[in-house]
Formats: sequence, C-alpha cells, structure tokens
Amino acid sequence: MLPTLSYLLLLIPMIATVAILCAPSSLAKWIATIGSLATFFVAIGFAWMFPAWTDGTFAPTDATIPLLPSLGISLSFGTDSVGLLLVLMTAFLMPLCMIGSFTAVTERTKEYFAWFMALEAAMLTVFIAKDAIVFYTGYEFTLIPMYFLIAIYGGDNKRVASIKFFLYTFFGSILTLSGVIYIAAQYKIANGMWSFDLSTLTDFCSTKMSAPQQYWVFILLMAGFAVKVASFFPVHTWLPLVHDQAPTAGSVILAASLLKLGSWGVYRIALPAAPIGGVELDQIFAILCIVGILNAALICWVQNDAKKLIAYSSVSHLGFCMLGMFSLNAIGVTGSIMYMINHGLSTGALFLCIGMIYERYHTKDMDQLGGLFRRMPIWSFFMVFFTLASLGLPGLNGFIGEFLCLMGCFTAEPQSVAGYPGVLGPWYAIVAGLGLVLCAMYLLMMLGKLVWGPLREPASAAHHGGDHGHSGANPGATTHSSGGSAAQHASVTESSAQSHSALPADLNAREIGILVPLAVFCLAVGFYPKPMLDVIAPSVERLLAPYPSLVAEYVAKGTLMPRDDDGGGMASITPVQGQSTLHANSEPPLATVTTVRESVGQ
Repeated sequence: MLPTLSYLLLLIPMIATVAILCAPSSLAKWIATIGSLATFFVAIGFAWMFPAWTDGTFAPTDATIPLLPSLGISLSFGTDSVGLLLVLMTAFLMPLCMIGSFTAVTERTKEYFAWFMALEAAMLTVFIAKDAIVFYTGYEFTLIPMYFLIAIYGGDNKRVASIKFFLYTFFGSILTLSGVIYIAAQYKIANGMWSFDLSTLTDFCSTKMSAPQQYWVFILLMAGFAVKVASFFPVHTWLPLVHDQAPTAGSVILAASLLKLGSWGVYRIALPAAPIGGVELDQIFAILCIVGILNAALICWVQNDAKKLIAYSSVSHLGFCMLGMFSLNAIGVTGSIMYMINHGLSTGALFLCIGMIYERYHTKDMDQLGGLFRRMPIWSFFMVFFTLASLGLPGLNGFIGEFLCLMGCFTAEPQSVAGYPGVLGPWYAIVAGLGLVLCAMYLLMMLGKLVWGPLREPASAAHHGGDHGHSGANPGATTHSSGGSAAQHASVTESSAQSHSALPADLNAREIGILVPLAVFCLAVGFYPKPMLDVIAPSVERLLAPYPSLVAEYVAKGTLMPRDDDGGGMASITPVQGQSTLHANSEPPLATVTTVRESVGQ
C-alpha cells in the first residue's frame, strides 16, 4: 500500500494540473483546492502507514520502476522521517495557499493554479526521490512553475526577479549535477556498472573515495544547495527581490518548501556523501551563514516595505537553520530540522498576513499604514502572534529550533563537557546570537508601525473597500511599489479616515480559516515539541554516524587532507579502486549522538 501512496502523492497534483488546463477558468480554483486537499490526505495516509518513524531508514523499499537499467536510473521513491515531515508541511500549506488565492488573482487563473499544482508535484518528488536523476529532475523542474508565477503574477519588477531567480538557481544546480555525475562515474570505474541510487552513491563516496575527492565533491554539491537555501553570503541576494515580487501564495511556498529543497539536499546528499569535505569546510560555511544572518538583519532596519522586511528576515532565519546543520552534532542538526519546519509555517503565515493587507490597501509601505489594530483587530492578533512565533518567543514553535541550533553550535567542541563533537564553538554561537537580538528589534519595530499607534491609511483606501483582489496578470493592478502622485498615497489622519464608509473590513471567515490551522500548529509545537524531536532523532543519528571520529582526527591533525609527512593515515587513502577508508575498520562512536533524545526530548 505504501508504494501506491507514494505514487499518488505525485500523480494527484499532476492530474489536477491537466484537469485545470482542460476545464473552464471558473473551475480552476476549485480543482486546485480539491487536488491539493486530496494530496494532503494521501500524505496523512502515507504518514499513518510509514514504518520507519523510529529507525531512521527509508521507506517504502519496493516503490521502484526501472527507467534506464543500463545507466542504473529508476523511478524509485522512498523517504525517511525528516523527508516525510517536509512532505507533510508542503501538502498542508498548498491547500491553504490555493484558498488564499481565491481573490488574489482575477486574470489568467487557469495558468496560475495549474503552475501551483505542477510546482507541488515537483517539490514532493524531491522529498521522496531515492534516485539521483529523479531527485535532480524534480529539483530543476521547480524552476519552471516558479519562474512563470513570478514573471506573470508578480509586481512591477517581476521580470528582473524571475530572471534572477532562474539564473542563480539554474547555474548552481548544474554544479550540483556535475558532482552527482562524478560520484556515479567513479562508482562505474570501481564496480563496472552505473548506479544513481542515492543511498548507494552516498555510501560509496563516503567510504571509497579519497579525502581530496570528497573535498571537491562537497564543494560541487553545496554550490547548488547553498544557492537554493539562500542563507549563505553572498549567494542569498536573489531571495529578497523574488519574495517581494512574487504573488502572496508564491512567497509562502517559496519560504516554506522551495527553499527547503536546498537544506534537504544538504542533509540528504552533501553531508552523508562527503563527510571529510563537510568537516574540512565546516567553519567556512558556518562563517558564511553568520555573515548572511547579520547582513540580512541589518538590512531589515532600513526597510519600509513590510514584505521586503519579512523577506530579509527569512534570509537571516535560514542562516540559523544552516548554522545548526553545520554544527555537525545531534543537538544542532535536530534544531536545524525543527527550524526547517517552523520557519516555513510561521514565515509563510506572515507572508499571508501581509498579502491580506495588500489586497485591501494595495500597498505594503509602512509609512502609509499604521494603527491597524483600530481597523482590523482580528488581523492584528494574527500578525502579532506569527511575528512572535517568528522571532522565537518561548512557548511558540520558533523557539525550540533557534535554541537547539545555537546550543548545538555553542557545544560543538571536541573537548566539550556536554560531549557533542564539532569544530565550531561558543564564539560562533555568540556572534550569530546578535542576529536574534536584531531580529527581535526589527520585527517589533514592524509591529509598532503596522499595528499600534494612530491609524494611518492611504487616502485611496476609500476606493478599495470590501475584499477586492487584484490580478497579477495586470501590471497596473499588481504594483508592489508605492509610486503615484502624492495625493493618491498621502496618509490620512484617524478622524478623516473614519469618514470613509468603504474602508477595508477586517478578515473574513475564509481568511481566518486559513490562519487558524497555522496558529494551532505554532502553539502545539511550541508547547510540546517532543513528538517531532523523537521522529527526527533516528534520522540524525544515521546521518552523523561517521562524524565524531572525523572531527576528532581533524582536531588532532588540523586537517583530514593527505600530507607528505603523514607516514600513512590520510595519505594512505587510495582512489576508488582501493578498499581502505578512513573509518572502515572502526565503529563510529554513537553515544554522543544518541544523547540528543535525553537532552532535548524531555
């Protein structure tokens, strides 16, 4: 049954895409909503029957259809507990985005909803693919729907944003593909046959390839994943513009799922395939994360556009996510995975809140909007709630991920009394922690401008009453800028604003229904994260098995790369034809990894 469900996860959004294109435009949103809901229920069924929640293995094991046997390429699906959490998050958010788009787009609706269904199919393919070529196909195909969603339904600068998005992610992905092909070619040399099975390739690379080979393979793999996750300086620069120009639902899916393709690639391929490269380059990538965190946080201070501010804050938050990943210990990596899920939901909810304001006022300029609690108390409640979740208030979902990421980084020392190996240390966590202070300051500043104080609304708000949407296909209706004459956009005082009988109303039942499930999740995970921690821990243990011994050797020698004066050791590691490996004859110490459940799972 599980293989059938894995196929249905992909087939349902594909069928919905075709059905939308064949149906009248008036039915497009309903087909997309039904299709995304059906996909979500299949994901729930998949999770209910999933047998590998507690052992870190991949399931199903028999969902394989040979495609090119001579090249070892097959349509093979299966995932572990971490991948399944990402599947559930994506399937959960997509119907909310479809319902949220009912009034946001009024022209070319068939293409809009069809692109979203195609995008969902591609993202789910990445999360459950067991074949490297299938993984890469889904990974690259996400560029096409997202490109058109931005280029057609975006803001004034949508063409620049769509091209920048495509070029950055496409060229980075080519380098990642070259790394995968190199591993497969070395496997062919050593074994006389091709294979693109991800587990086979990662095991082969980590145990049979030399230290220099792993070093360069890690760089190639990270070239594409680092661009996609957009948390490493300086390859993060495409993300804020794309977030700002994308339609609201596009920004939600971009933050929640599309960026997680990069972090999933690091977790699923880069770190397990090239552990020597991961340890050697760990400090460099950690520094790039910290620079990205602080750079984006400082830029937030000068933003008057609410959506741009949330976009830059997303870059900063993802920096914490990847910093936890590169702590190379169980606490940090567990926190990183928690951050993947929680960032997607809380930041996605913030984009939804800003989109609801934009539908009413047609501006996101915080100089023109203020004191909205007086006009929209329900919206203000959700805006405050999700902002607090995003900045990591204890008791909400954002706190546990941030805490574990920084704790993992802080304790990432071979001599740490806590016993969590790593090559980072307290100073990395302390400097990165400044980003949390800045995050709290700029997000609270945003709340102070938008929610509290005297009521400020654009004078043109009097002409945009009700729940009017805008069409992304019409540039005049989609402008994200605050351009125009001063009279059109001058803020009115509270007394004069009250004279307008057609001013926008508070959230309606449809919009409340979109935000309530997200709020419930934020509360549930914030108060009781143990179930998620328990299912994440086995997968993390499996990933980190070779790292403690590598970290210890790195600290002892200063490098894992071969040196002429080694007299053996790393210099004795032979190319792929050889059988010796760095850690082939020793059992990696797992005690330091398994303690994560006792230390953070209570």
